Amino acid sequence: MKNTKESIYNFINSEEYKPMNIRDLAKVLEINNHDIIILEEVLSLLEKEGKIVRAHNGKYMTIACAGLVLGKFQGHEKGFGFVLREEADVFISAKCTNGALNKDLVLCQVTRERSDSKSSEGEIVRIIERGKEKIVGTYFQNQNFGFVVPDDKKMGTDIYIARSKTNGAVSGHKVVVKITEWLDGRKSPDGEILEIIGHKDDPGVDIMSIIKDYDVSVEFPESVYKQIENIQAEVTQEEIKGRIDLRDVKMVTIDGEDAKDLDDAVSIEKLANGHYQLGVHIADVTNYVKEGTPLDKEALKRATSIYLVDRVIPMLPHKLSNGICSLNAGVDRLALSCIMEIDNLGKVVKHETAETVIKVDRRMTYTNVYKILDLQEEVMKEYADFVDMFKMMRELAGILTEKRHTRGALDFDTEEAKIKLDENGKVTEIVKYERNIATKIIEECMLVCNETIAEDAFWQEMPFVYRSHQEPDEERINTFLEFIIGLGYIVKSKQNIYSKELQKIQEEIKGKPEEKVISRLLLRSMKQARYTATNDGHFGLAAKYYCHFTSPIRRYPDLQIHRIIKENLNKGLSEKRLENLRGRTSEVSEISSIQERVSEQMERETEDLKKCEYMKDKVGEVFTGNISGLTKWGIYVELPNTVEGLIRLADLTDDYYIFDEKKYLIIGERTKKIFRLSDELNVLVARVSVEDREIDFTLSDGE
Repeated sequence: MKNTKESIYNFINSEEYKPMNIRDLAKVLEINNHDIIILEEVLSLLEKEGKIVRAHNGKYMTIACAGLVLGKFQGHEKGFGFVLREEADVFISAKCTNGALNKDLVLCQVTRERSDSKSSEGEIVRIIERGKEKIVGTYFQNQNFGFVVPDDKKMGTDIYIARSKTNGAVSGHKVVVKITEWLDGRKSPDGEILEIIGHKDDPGVDIMSIIKDYDVSVEFPESVYKQIENIQAEVTQEEIKGRIDLRDVKMVTIDGEDAKDLDDAVSIEKLANGHYQLGVHIADVTNYVKEGTPLDKEALKRATSIYLVDRVIPMLPHKLSNGICSLNAGVDRLALSCIMEIDNLGKVVKHETAETVIKVDRRMTYTNVYKILDLQEEVMKEYADFVDMFKMMRELAGILTEKRHTRGALDFDTEEAKIKLDENGKVTEIVKYERNIATKIIEECMLVCNETIAEDAFWQEMPFVYRSHQEPDEERINTFLEFIIGLGYIVKSKQNIYSKELQKIQEEIKGKPEEKVISRLLLRSMKQARYTATNDGHFGLAAKYYCHFTSPIRRYPDLQIHRIIKENLNKGLSEKRLENLRGRTSEVSEISSIQERVSEQMERETEDLKKCEYMKDKVGEVFTGNISGLTKWGIYVELPNTVEGLIRLADLTDDYYIFDEKKYLIIGERTKKIFRLSDELNVLVARVSVEDREIDFTLSDGE
């Protein structure tokens, strides 16, 4: 059916094709009357996918031939929206949405093309696929009926709930509602309440509402719990057989204080020839997660652990992630080790990958390793046996950093927030995560290991899951370059830009007031890294080969490539298995890339929520921050704790302010007062909306 569908679509999409009805198509394609039912089914599938349409006269054609556009509908709370497409988006007025809701996949008819920068206008003619059938919102009860106000304001409509469909909900409950009858453009859709999350003011309900909105499972299926019942809490002698015994090798884990899933340990020593022998020892998760089992299927479905403000939604059950798979100190653990010999220029001259059994000597934190290297006596005394080891790691990390820098790797030192909560989920403090030499050491060890593993897989021509980062889009990078040229920076060429040129810009801005903002704009100009079954290189790291090997407890791509490496080490890969793995690695890459985006969105949304909650009782207070963004509607200001708010241009009443997009500044028409990126401002917290995740600032009287 798949091949038939592709061949029929290719025919309809060909230049010589003229619109035909089903009888004419059957004749041309030499399909007999007996098989015409298959043709009908294929054409119906292509219609449902939005690839072709059937005109009123019964003739089939592509959507382009019919003058239609396929795209995702992005709604607005006021009822209108846009159909997103690669070219200019299509504006859809409220009366032309025809029942489409935010995130629906739709076909729209462009009614008015615009040649200027404004959007074209159109009308939605068909909804191909609903973006969401289950929606999270707040329930309100009227006398005879109820309604749910979606948390997603872009839905642009309430959901009507009949009395018999409330499932016991009362006003103020956060609920999951299923739409049973979609709106027809004239009234709200009908729905029924499937689940009550809790009252909107109860602790934890805010985060759980976001989890439910993304349809992410917190609990594992019963079949998974049943499967892991018999997994032992300790490594058995049977499991150790045939492995290289590294239990006498001195090694440590280095993680944050709160980490419980410890999946990487490191060892280091100097060889007689002056080279370093670096061992990166990764939890052998595949020993417990067998391919095709309920546990494996659930792990792939999740594809990643999700780290939210108040909880972790793990990829694997805690019995594995915090137990037998976690490289806890003082106990035997199974590992897949990559042991590398690295010369004094940072080149890996030799390496071995092997199944091992290890015993971690100490569980270290970034804080304590930093204190040791900062020569703080009390901590140095406590870890006296490891001081030389950490000094050697710092030495090697410096060499590896220099090697990456020489080839043009970019360093995005992004600022992350650490949000501290009390037992009721209320924010007590927001601070910036501090990166130090200890985090740098682990980062460099993992980077060199990931590159080594990826290069080895490439030259062995194994099916694999690579971590790819493509070159930036020419238009976006040119916009960035024009911006920094406007700030007075010199760029030799805007054609065929290499990471080395962008690295020079990073060096030039170091220590300057605008460093943070320019770094953020450069990062936004980059394409997102993703997982691929082909080796496409990593632009940001200036690496020809790269993969994720070091975190199989919390990332499925790492687990998948462990499985491939182990099979290759033990019995080799047959032609049949190679063919199977090629399809498998493509599937894993696609699912993992999608789930990574979902995870990032959830993490960002929960952070924004808690930042707004934190600022809610600070309305009227004055803070000092720096301009982090400029738009035609306002000035974004970021406070030292990473909280960001907006000064709306409409609230600047002393003048009429204009956004100069080319010079990237906002200027007063009469006063010529200028607002530039990174300028320091004193701002007053004017309004905070936790529901909309918005913080509004105004200039304080001093400004």
